[in-house]
Amino acid sequence: MNYRSQQTETAVAQSRDGMVTTPHWAASEAGAKVLARGGNAIEALVAAGAALSVTYPHFCGLGGDAVWMVCDRNGDARTFLGIGQATAKAEVDGAIPPRGPDSTLTTACLVDSWEKVLDHSTTVWGGSEHLAALLDDAITLAEDGFAVSPSQTFWHDFRAGESAAWPGFRDLFRREGIQRQTDLARTLKAIASNGAREFYEGELADRIARGLAAAGSPLTAADLAATRTRMVEPVRLAYGDTVLLAPPPPTQGVTTLGIMAVLAQLAPKDKAPDSAAYYHALVEAVKQAFLDRHLIADPEFGIDATKLLLDSERLAAKASAIDPNRAVDWPVPYRQGDTALLAAVDADGRAACLLQSIYFDWGSGVVAGDTGILWQNRGAAFSTDPASPNFIQPGKRPFYTLNPGLALKDGRPHLVYGTQGADGQPQTLALLLSLLIDHGLDPLAALSRPRFLLGRTFSDTRDNLKIEENIGADTLATLGSMGHEVATIAPLSPLGGQAGIIRINGDGQMQAAHDPRSDGGAIGL
Repeated sequence: MNYRSQQTETAVAQSRDGMVTTPHWAASEAGAKVLARGGNAIEALVAAGAALSVTYPHFCGLGGDAVWMVCDRNGDARTFLGIGQATAKAEVDGAIPPRGPDSTLTTACLVDSWEKVLDHSTTVWGGSEHLAALLDDAITLAEDGFAVSPSQTFWHDFRAGESAAWPGFRDLFRREGIQRQTDLARTLKAIASNGAREFYEGELADRIARGLAAAGSPLTAADLAATRTRMVEPVRLAYGDTVLLAPPPPTQGVTTLGIMAVLAQLAPKDKAPDSAAYYHALVEAVKQAFLDRHLIADPEFGIDATKLLLDSERLAAKASAIDPNRAVDWPVPYRQGDTALLAAVDADGRAACLLQSIYFDWGSGVVAGDTGILWQNRGAAFSTDPASPNFIQPGKRPFYTLNPGLALKDGRPHLVYGTQGADGQPQTLALLLSLLIDHGLDPLAALSRPRFLLGRTFSDTRDNLKIEENIGADTLATLGSMGHEVATIAPLSPLGGQAGIIRINGDGQMQAAHDPRSDGGAIGL
């Protein structure tokens, strides 16, 4: 099909009639088809997300979770937490392994979230699309195949030394050529025919449970049946003339808002966006907010830390603690994880975004029998310390890195955004939001700017400040003189995450782009 506007290497996609952005072009096209036939933003993202579950198996899939943010044109916003809970058999016996069957401690809630957001679409937004039709593109991609993306190749190669020991992995996933997933196609057809709850209570659920049990997972059919998405209110923070919305705990959405609240007191508008002073302010704001991140956990099993973490006096004290000329040391535990951001805005100005994930790249490495489903290892995000708010318990949801966001201006959706990258998510979002709001960059320009990543990663265990080297030698040298332990990474590095942005201007014009670090982009109708 033909589109009015499609993102290029140098230009954002633009439209007044609808927009979708994802990290894979096939997923963006699946969403654009729905918008083109009159579907709304939620419906478009169900189709795009299902397609992405096929084309980005290293980052997301049916064996994972999803966190949604949706908002109508009048600013009525909701968060849908499609987060699976710990098995009823959850027990602590030493450290939780990062891979393998003992890491498959939580259920997968992505599929259930499709049902819940579509119910909201139908009852509140007047949507008419059905799940079966929205899965058509995903089923075709799984059956007929698609060209393996550079991102899948990178992560296939990166885990080559480990994946040889993952049962079923080598036979299922390719590093190059055409990737087909016939078992997954059959699974998607079962969901299309019988509804989302087929994944949790039907014949498919039985096959999933048997496959997981055969692999040694503690998850049971009863655990699957107990899985439910929660609809909750988003958390809000005023930033300049916008209101930032983020998902509440157990996600780290409050961390992103905390960074922005501290940054607001450091005059980011007065600092050149390529200067050491600007990056120093961002990095030190990140540090201050991350100091409290250990307090975030499932509020159904303890205290909701939202009010504490966004207390104005607490945040003012954090801003005051920042030395404008000197970095503080940074030995704070990190969290790994990967995910994928999708966003859409429809012709009526309604916005939706979601992050869907299987936690680490390739999740647990465990395939659930003959279903084609690669299960997440989100259970590895729990703590085994009984004193931790995030201590593992039966039925509990773990601390969650996913935090897609929306920003309102004059009471209406203005920015729709999010990024892949675990610990890097709040850091990248803070940079992007400041570039968009404080410095007026367009989405592609903001996404193309040099990024930083504070702390450890899967490939570097040092607690240093990694910055893309195209920031410039002078800025790097100045940051080093301020006490930052700087390490350079390549421009547009995979460590910088994969973000997406849609901006809706006051006249209704939409601008959008997906990360040049990804395999996708934005499509405008």
